[in-house]
Amino acid sequence: MDTTKLNAAVDVGNTFAKIGWFEGETLIHKASKIPIETLEEHLRANPPLSAILSSTSQDTTNYADLLRGTGTIVFQLTPTLPLPIEKNYDTPTTLGADRVAAAVGAKVLFPNDHCLVIDMGTCVTYDWVSAAGVFEGGIISPGFRMRFQAMNAFTKRLPLIEINLADFQVPNLVGKSTHTAMESGAFNGLLAEIQGFIERYRSERGECQVLLCGGDAPLFENSLKNRIFAAPNVVLTGLNRILQYNINLQNA
Repeated sequence: MDTTKLNAAVDVGNTFAKIGWFEGETLIHKASKIPIETLEEHLRANPPLSAILSSTSQDTTNYADLLRGTGTIVFQLTPTLPLPIEKNYDTPTTLGADRVAAAVGAKVLFPNDHCLVIDMGTCVTYDWVSAAGVFEGGIISPGFRMRFQAMNAFTKRLPLIEINLADFQVPNLVGKSTHTAMESGAFNGLLAEIQGFIERYRSERGECQVLLCGGDAPLFENSLKNRIFAAPNVVLTGLNRILQYNINLQNA
């Protein structure tokens, strides 16, 4: 793969990074679970034509400087970077880059519809993007694993339950042990929350496309019956659109 002819959307997390390689608007390849300590080496070995860097937890300046040294056109997703959507948010400087990118990605996929983006990471975020392309804000709620951690941290006898995505099974509603009762509470409680929020958004805001993304999304997507759209690459898609938008502004 000749990366020098492709655009790169780089999403930098706490432990891992992922990169989407795009030709125009088409995702050609996705590299996931790139250890942060090897990201510089990975970028140096695969310099793109242009790139956008995004992170909710880290300064991406070093990666930007590295890529600029290879001749790559680079943008960093900051609160001041121009976007192809509007933000109707009281504290735009505190708005997470992942929420912004997912909102833009939703409008790439459904440009004429209201969109509700549910991102299931450390926290669960529910963000509303209007059919007119305005990010209106949303909800931040404790994530799936955080619920287990809270039960363990704030009680004396409840154990810490670790969830393995590979062998996870949907728990029965009625748990027959402390372990299974906790699993049911965390899973079925969050499932009911998601279903309830979807119905409330639709009732108060109108019919919408519901996009589900994030690391824990695969655990829940089969249990949701509310006409959802699994969109695991929506953040990368949004980053690529923001990149294209800023390149066009620069060349105008």
